[in-house]
Amino acid sequence: MTKGGMESVEVFTSEGKGRGLKAQKEFLPGDVIFAEPAYAAVVFDSLTHVICHTCFKRQERLHRCGQCKFAYYCDRTCQRAAWLNHKNECSAIKKHGKAPTENIRLAARIMWKIEREGSGLAEGCLVSIDDLQNHVDNFGEEEKKELRADVESFLEFWPPQSQQFGMQYISHIFGVISCNGFTLSDQRGLQAVGVGIFPNLCQANHDCWPNCTVIFNNGNHEAVRSMFHTQMRIELRALSKISPGDELTVSYVDFLNVSEERRKQLKKQYYFDCSCEHCKKQIKDDLMLAVKEGEGKPSAETVKEVIQFSKDTLEKINKARLEGLYHEVVKLCRECLKKQEPVLGDTNIYLLRILSIASEVLSYLQMFEEAADYAKRMVDGYLKIYHPNNAQLGMAVMRAGVTHWHAGLIEAGHGLICKAYAILLITHGPSHPITKDLEVMRVQTEMELRMFQQNEFMYYKMREAALKNQKIHVMPEPSNETSPSLFHKKE
Repeated sequence: MTKGGMESVEVFTSEGKGRGLKAQKEFLPGDVIFAEPAYAAVVFDSLTHVICHTCFKRQERLHRCGQCKFAYYCDRTCQRAAWLNHKNECSAIKKHGKAPTENIRLAARIMWKIEREGSGLAEGCLVSIDDLQNHVDNFGEEEKKELRADVESFLEFWPPQSQQFGMQYISHIFGVISCNGFTLSDQRGLQAVGVGIFPNLCQANHDCWPNCTVIFNNGNHEAVRSMFHTQMRIELRALSKISPGDELTVSYVDFLNVSEERRKQLKKQYYFDCSCEHCKKQIKDDLMLAVKEGEGKPSAETVKEVIQFSKDTLEKINKARLEGLYHEVVKLCRECLKKQEPVLGDTNIYLLRILSIASEVLSYLQMFEEAADYAKRMVDGYLKIYHPNNAQLGMAVMRAGVTHWHAGLIEAGHGLICKAYAILLITHGPSHPITKDLEVMRVQTEMELRMFQQNEFMYYKMREAALKNQKIHVMPEPSNETSPSLFHKKE
């Protein structure tokens, strides 16, 4: 079964997994298998006034909808593009007196689209909204309570003149949002800013070592002629060579966790038992739990103690980060590393987590040399664990490259930036804003490296002057989130 722009994939029944997607032709790493616009999407409640409600880009100054005073847009182009989906919402918000939560807004947008187009197959969709999994039967008590509250709020918001839906159908839509909501990020890909439903993407099954990745592309409305505008969409991209007939898989969770933990997370959030190769054979678990080898090999008791200490420290770090106490975070990281270093192996995930936080926060505090040392160790560990074309790996290597540049370590910095660029060309593609930024950094560091090799003294003099103009940005404030996960799950 194929449909507009989806000729290269087909839906099939995957043994033990229900529906899945299969390749109809060969793909190479970096190929876009398909791009899909959102069936419906909304900005998170906490960011409604700083993110464009059409393209989900973060902007300094946004235009507010004059009618409902709730929706914000980059410009008239984005506002016009939004009107079909915003029209009903606009008058409902005015009547209701205020905007409801993101979950209610997303359900309402889905229902208005169904009212306009029917619930059958939408253009370019391989499956209808009715056929998406809702897992309501698997909900625990707490989830059922939330669902009932959502349905009640929805009914209060939903206008009487709109098409009326039965309670069971409304529950189905909320169930679909709960299991299939996809996280939308800002144009830098660093912050989760909204949630959308993409029916075709929902058909891709999970694998902890997938052959595809999903990247959110905010589209481009800046071209003078609107025929060159591209809409916001997700892109399913190949990470490795895919042959016709191969199943297309994506990872719903970050790989940087032992198989038992990933399986627990998948069961809790998506209600299935992962039976992928990496989970069945516990591939890479030994690396993720590695301890120091050799003469002074630590006892099992010592390892257990250090891991418990690491877990406790990570909790304290989270609390300090939330309060913006970054010097406290650094102190906690240093104490933890002192305990970890004689006991845990270089690829142990507890060590890597602390190294990652330490390098990010120290960069923000502009203590670049210490940050670069930790970033290098983190990347060395990541390279042994992650798939070579993993988006999270690419972002971590990029961060490490920029940190090294700031520390004045131009050779290592340029090498890391080149490595990150090679990964992101595959995971994000050449036209993504992050890849474009990285290309600028790559050219700049290459030029600086040549200068450095010719005359070190002159290089440092020029560098001092250049730093006053700050070409490569100082690190953003550390976020309390890891990079956005694939599917948005209401915690």
